[in-house]
Amino acid sequence: MAASTTLPDPRTIMPIRENSTNSGNESEGSYRHLYVVVEHDDSKPIPVTLEMLGEARRLMDIFNARYSSTEKVVAVVLGINIKKLCEELVYYGADAVIWVENPDLRYPINLIDTKVIAQVARDKVCVSKVSPEYSEEFKKPRYMFFSADNTGRHLSATVLAELESGLASDINKLVIEDLEIKHEHKTKGQLARYEKTLEMYRPDFSGFLWTTILCLDNRNPAIQREYHPQACSIIPGVFAPLQRDPTRTGIIVDFSPELDQADKAVKVLNRQVTKSPVDFDSHKAVIGFGRGIKDSPEDNIKLIVELANELNAEIGVSLPISKKPYSVRESVSSLYMNSDRVIGTSGRKVAPAIYVAIGVSGAMQHIAGMKESGFVIAINADANSPIKDECDIFIRGRMEDVLPVLIEELKKQKQVMEVHK
Repeated sequence: MAASTTLPDPRTIMPIRENSTNSGNESEGSYRHLYVVVEHDDSKPIPVTLEMLGEARRLMDIFNARYSSTEKVVAVVLGINIKKLCEELVYYGADAVIWVENPDLRYPINLIDTKVIAQVARDKVCVSKVSPEYSEEFKKPRYMFFSADNTGRHLSATVLAELESGLASDINKLVIEDLEIKHEHKTKGQLARYEKTLEMYRPDFSGFLWTTILCLDNRNPAIQREYHPQACSIIPGVFAPLQRDPTRTGIIVDFSPELDQADKAVKVLNRQVTKSPVDFDSHKAVIGFGRGIKDSPEDNIKLIVELANELNAEIGVSLPISKKPYSVRESVSSLYMNSDRVIGTSGRKVAPAIYVAIGVSGAMQHIAGMKESGFVIAINADANSPIKDECDIFIRGRMEDVLPVLIEELKKQKQVMEVHK
């Protein structure tokens, strides 16, 4: 992606020095505010929407204090019967809400939603009502947030393509900073100053290292151009929403989109929400397994299933397992090595009374999904595995050796309990 640049060498990114003479952003006045694209279910905001608003509020409060500005958190919501929702979005942190009510927006349709959000993002009239002091030079938002769920990942990509800017996906940490950067292509090897840069962080595939993603203007004269908004999709469950405050007030602006007949080529006649076939919530125990099954994948999964039956536990997996890294029968792979079972920032959050981590290394992505569990038992052959610091009981050993003993002991305990009933 042209505008999203990963800079792995931290020596190329430095805080701004007070005596720096490099120029700042050339079109500072053209990009203002942080737009949060809202997702809702029948006018009820889904949790990640409130989480994004909370983080947006935190960032922009710091931003305005630091830069002596009055930029806003602007929620953008599409649908029908959403006027009441607009008030709720203000209560949860928005300074302003731009709402678009239209029968064609009853259900999420990416083609239409992309066009409408792109129109909202460029509209000066809306900005004149939100903050007239910035409306004259306004081109596009400074920042944009989307959710990193199935809808948001798709929508964020197409909206940012329409707005001709970059996108960072699956983000779980955000910082706004002034940076001095030297980059072969972006700055032609010269040290350049980038003010108010959104640093977007996500764990790499291993889960142990952070990748910093920046959406930077090209300062190289040969390829010079600007990239805004700086945008990302945010992992659900990462940020805390604000407490609902019904005393908060905000500006609510309605917007009428321009749609033509070609935009309405796709129609949703009926919509049914299908729940995940994996039911973590109704189980008091959850077992999560990772790449530690590698020595004998199919046999080890069989042992895990047997343990789950004894504990009446649901089974989850780490993200790498969902990529099917090991050869097993299709019936086993499709049932247990799939994205519905992923626990972590790229999947589900669980909070059972007992969580058993089997062959899980303890990458931050996975830990984020199970850290609210009541009691954690980890089984791992590596005594230095990071999961050791995240559990209540650590059993050092190969799962092939440990699980049969645990299963046999559970069976004995069940027999004893039956006798004493």
